[in-house]
Amino acid sequence: MKKLFLLILLLFLGISPNTFAENQPLPSETGIVKSIEYNEIENPHSKEENLKQIVTVEVLTGEYKGTRQVIDNMLTGNPAYDIPLSKGDKVVLHVEQNQNEIISDNDVDFYIADIKRDNQVLILALCFSALLILTGKKKGLRSIISILFTIVLIGMMIPLVLSGISPVISAVVTGILSSVVTIYLVGGRNSKSTSAIIGTSISLILAGILSLISIHFAHLTGFAGEETMFLYSAHPDLNFRGILSASIIIAALGALMDTAVSIASTINEINETDNSLTVSQLFKSGMNVGRDIIGTMSNTLILVYLGSSLPLVLLANNIDLNKFFNLNQVATEIISALIGSIAILVCVPVTALTASFLVKKHKKENQNFDFDRFDIN
Repeated sequence: MKKLFLLILLLFLGISPNTFAENQPLPSETGIVKSIEYNEIENPHSKEENLKQIVTVEVLTGEYKGTRQVIDNMLTGNPAYDIPLSKGDKVVLHVEQNQNEIISDNDVDFYIADIKRDNQVLILALCFSALLILTGKKKGLRSIISILFTIVLIGMMIPLVLSGISPVISAVVTGILSSVVTIYLVGGRNSKSTSAIIGTSISLILAGILSLISIHFAHLTGFAGEETMFLYSAHPDLNFRGILSASIIIAALGALMDTAVSIASTINEINETDNSLTVSQLFKSGMNVGRDIIGTMSNTLILVYLGSSLPLVLLANNIDLNKFFNLNQVATEIISALIGSIAILVCVPVTALTASFLVKKHKKENQNFDFDRFDIN
């Protein structure tokens, strides 16, 4: 098992660098706004006047560190595209080779790409990590490691999809590897964790199959958002229906792992309390607990999709409901939520049955590879 896992990981690592080398991101640097002047200019397409910020930015990184650049920043009144700046704001600068060196003395041009926000994200991530370790102790630390590993796996999935490998297969393999590492790392290598992994994997594969069928018969295009159009302009050869299916699989993964671990842990604890119970009795107890989990977990998944699509839901007030529910983007969100919920419904009996068998069969081996043995007091 370990050799197989290492082989798959090496394959991922082997593919990633080559693909990324062919798709290098556009260069960017960091700058800080030193001063701003304002100028009103007439919009040629309307009678309204637009506001232009003439921004002096000091470059903080890269080859041009320490230099000051004067950059025009247009404010059109559209909050979706405007980047209103104030003195002292840190910004991300897009650097582009100057195509007209006769007009400008610089060999490169600078443009304001966006406000720099990664410091705020980092602070919030550190708060989350600290609270996770404070609350979960050793298991909290292992959770952080598993989260980082999952991010790495998804990062390695990206070049696979861009290189033409099936997004669905890539997502399923990534999901299974993530569940193996996360569940074994947090719960230890035992029958409880193994049954949770089996339940998650089977449900994940079902979600993939069901998503492909639903996308085909619902005639979904895979273009459910603005970011998809940007991706199409950069990579028009990609399988966007497959990418939609992959996104459904990845989105359901967390809820499936949570459900499977809850069921498997419950059955394991019941067996520890009374090991005279039969497989049938353990399965029945697991299903009783699973029925309680189903309601809340499915509701959680539906609310996640509703929350991320709230502007779309509010739009229903201005559109005929028949037209609204048949919009490609709306149908995509509803189908995604329902597929995730169906996968959870399947995960409960599969995990309960698997856990009941494995816990009874390997009850003496449940602590085969318990990380707690390595405690240093």
